[in-house]
Amino acid sequence: MEDLTAGQLTIQASESQTAPLSLRLRGRSSDRHPEHVLGPYFATALASAAEHQVPLELHFEELDYFNSSTITALIQLIQEARSKGIKLTYVYNPALRWQKLSFDALRVFVGDGLDLRPV
Repeated sequence: MEDLTAGQLTIQASESQTAPLSLRLRGRSSDRHPEHVLGPYFATALASAAEHQVPLELHFEELDYFNSSTITALIQLIQEARSKGIKLTYVYNPALRWQKLSFDALRVFVGDGLDLRPV
């Protein structure tokens, strides 16, 4: 799995045969249409997780900001992971107010293939 750099956003991928496929997001996701870049990248991540039969974890702790368009891409990822039977975890920092508010809004998806884990 390749890393991604798109504008101010970087995603570092870390995978192994037995541990979850981990994607660490850093910087800012402020593109008005992030699905053009994130959609194909997340599809590749889901395919890799399915191939290795491991869960997928996205780590947001070091992310400075994401906009509402990015939330839409994250919801799409939840739906795709659910349809493929891949366990998905979003790890976030609740000490950052914007992250707490954003991930609290995603709690409606918990239990249906999504786990939210504060650090």
